[in-house]
Amino acid sequence: MTSINVLAQAAEGAAPAQQGGTSMLLIMGLFFLAMWFLMIAPQRKRQKEHQKMIEALKAGDEIITSGGIYGTVQQVRADRIVLKIADGTRIELGKGYVGSKVSAPAAEVVEKK
Repeated sequence: MTSINVLAQAAEGAAPAQQGGTSMLLIMGLFFLAMWFLMIAPQRKRQKEHQKMIEALKAGDEIITSGGIYGTVQQVRADRIVLKIADGTRIELGKGYVGSKVSAPAAEVVEKK
């Protein structure tokens, strides 16, 4: 009779454990979805916008490199760009190191000073 009581208690204890596992799995799934919408999706959107900006570069565009160098695009090649950073000074830069494109109004403000 005692073994039946032990088995009955074990069976009662097993049912809530399965239910708790399901709810824990659901909570983890919701946590992953929240992380996706708060962190991963915006980062992918920024990467796509940056890639579009790099693909749209053409000669004459002013850019800032990820290292902070300002320059004017002289030539766009398949895997790199030729950047004029001073009179008579040109460098080749991998496309992945282009930080951003300088907007026209910001360039005019710098020239007026």
